[in-house]
Amino acid sequence: QVRLVESGGGLVRPGGSLRLSCTFYGRSFVEYNMAWFRQAPGKEREFVAYNSMSNYIYYDESVEGRFTISRDNAENTVSLQMDDLKPEDTAVYHCAARSSAMGQYDHWGQGTQVTVSS
Repeated sequence: QVRLVESGGGLVRPGGSLRLSCTFYGRSFVEYNMAWFRQAPGKEREFVAYNSMSNYIYYDESVEGRFTISRDNAENTVSLQMDDLKPEDTAVYHCAARSSAMGQYDHWGQGTQVTVSS
């Protein structure tokens, strides 16, 4: 049984930074592709960033150049470094895991709130 636990959210001013972490429990982390999604109030969940088991990485264009995803296979974590935050980045951020290269994600964390406001 896979369990994902996010941490690191909070309140930050525009232009500031936050680092989110997601700890993976239950199975072999190196066999999973990991991603971050977010959901703002009244909006659908949207993709943010992806880090495959082979360390292939890509981002949504809205965060490209500001956010950095990374994984630590020794610690079973995937992180999201968020710089130059904007009010439109305000959302609940979820990490997700899937064992397949394509398709739906099998496992989701409970989410962590990020609020960007002056």
